[in-house]
Amino acid sequence: MRVSQMLWVTLREDPAEAEIPSHKLLLRAGYIRRVTSGVYVYLPLLWRVLQKISRIVREEMDATGAQECLLSQLQPAELWQESGRWDTYTKSEGIMFSLTDRSNRELGLGPTHEEVITSIARDMIRSYRQLPLSLYQVQTKFRDEIRARFGLLRGREFIMKDAYSFHADEDSLKQTYALMDQAYQNIFTRCGLKFRGVDADSGAIGGSGSQEFMVLADAGEDEVLYTADGKYAANVEKAISLAPEAIPSRFTETEKLHTPNTATIEKTCKFLDISATQDVKQVLYQAVYDSGMNVLVLVSIRADQEVNEVKLQNELIKLTANYASKTILSVQICDAEMQSKWTTKPLPVGYIAPNIPDSYIGDVKNVAPQFLRLADRTIVELKNFVTGTNEHEYNIVGANWGKDFQLPEHIVDIRKARPGDRAVHDPAQQLESARGIEVGHIFQLGTKYSKAMGANFTNESGEDLPLVMGCYGLGVSRLAQAAVEQSHDKDGIIWNVSIAPYHVIITVPNVNDPAQMEVAEKLYVELNAAGVETLLDDRDERAGLKFKDADLVGIPFRIVTGRSIASGKVELVDRSTKQATELSIESIVEHLKALVG
Repeated sequence: MRVSQMLWVTLREDPAEAEIPSHKLLLRAGYIRRVTSGVYVYLPLLWRVLQKISRIVREEMDATGAQECLLSQLQPAELWQESGRWDTYTKSEGIMFSLTDRSNRELGLGPTHEEVITSIARDMIRSYRQLPLSLYQVQTKFRDEIRARFGLLRGREFIMKDAYSFHADEDSLKQTYALMDQAYQNIFTRCGLKFRGVDADSGAIGGSGSQEFMVLADAGEDEVLYTADGKYAANVEKAISLAPEAIPSRFTETEKLHTPNTATIEKTCKFLDISATQDVKQVLYQAVYDSGMNVLVLVSIRADQEVNEVKLQNELIKLTANYASKTILSVQICDAEMQSKWTTKPLPVGYIAPNIPDSYIGDVKNVAPQFLRLADRTIVELKNFVTGTNEHEYNIVGANWGKDFQLPEHIVDIRKARPGDRAVHDPAQQLESARGIEVGHIFQLGTKYSKAMGANFTNESGEDLPLVMGCYGLGVSRLAQAAVEQSHDKDGIIWNVSIAPYHVIITVPNVNDPAQMEVAEKLYVELNAAGVETLLDDRDERAGLKFKDADLVGIPFRIVTGRSIASGKVELVDRSTKQATELSIESIVEHLKALVG
């Protein structure tokens, strides 16, 4: 392609809307243009990148035995109501674009396709002889992000590959899950990315187990905790660890003490001259279930630790049946406004004890009359600890479980793992932290959707059983920007050859010099004929501007037809290293064929 004929406009300054390097560079280099918040046009250069990524994805998916299809973007509300996710996606999380058609039917623009594919399986899969079966698609998805940001990383319209597998049993699912795991590793390796697979929370998709794939980058929105031995890695939302050992308490007798102006952990510890590892704090949350029930959740946790709200929500989901519900719409800290709405009198904030009476909760419609009490495992073994007394400016010291307080019925792991914690698999290993951009997520769904939607098959014994399912998502457009975020310098993008829009750009310093243009035209034709995708920068512009544009756009190799053509040579510049080499005009085509593979 000749640059003079391309739709390609580069910018010298960073656009005001862009916050991170990859977003700035994709806009400046003419890869994308913003239409509205979170919605971008993929311009020709980026479309070539996306096509190359999609081709790699398709090759690896096909290698697993999966078949490509294309599912509908418009999805009827009835399917999502069958699975129980319509309210979650349109009201609780609010990420689905929903609309009503002229016949007053509710529809949604698909952020994901579990319901649609399960309905297809329900209609078409009858026997175990049809299993296992895997289907995938590459298409546009939609999410109504509260705050669209970072360009393609958190947009409202994006390209995704999603695959779904159907099985007769869990063993078959695990085999396909392992195949998909390897396929994803192959995809990211072929795209030239540094990545890490990590244990992850299944979130609104659900299922028994899942793994995220993170492209490592400083601007990543996700924190990954891992060990140096390579045996453990997890998203911070899912990560587990051993908390630091608690410092033994100096108190030997139980005593109620006046502790004025100590409503915070820091002030309590300073006043009593103790470590926060000796203190038990109570954190109050409000959970709203889809039945309309509001539940006040009292979490008791060691005061030096933080509550992991994703783990908390997962524990609360397990208790939905207690509140005649299927799922949770929201979980949030119970602030002063909520407390005043649900309680009969002000709570002793900062001095709440594990045994705060249920009588604090008012007789209010759709509010559970009792606190749901959860204990994090960090408090179970504490001796002679400090905690509140339910009385302002008073704490109890030297308290013990079974004597002064009863441990809550639900003992769970809901603490947030942190860098420096000891690893569960080897306490000699400490968790380290890195930032990552999630580009893929694979799930073992089990029978969550097939049971809810009646997608069954007949096994060898003639039994009617729910299909066992897997789900495998990969952000194609997200991966393209993640590659830029991971690989760039002060001058612009550095594409890996495998996904670069073009392999080579020929820069002609002076297009009015017939000798330079003759060599450039010759190489342009020969390289493209040899399968080396080549741009010819034939614009009548200053050489310096062309060099800057070539670096900004990030084409892996640049040929310069400058003064060296007089001696039968051209300059070849490697974009990643900036190393320049003079090569003979006769050898350059074969040399580049070897470099681009």
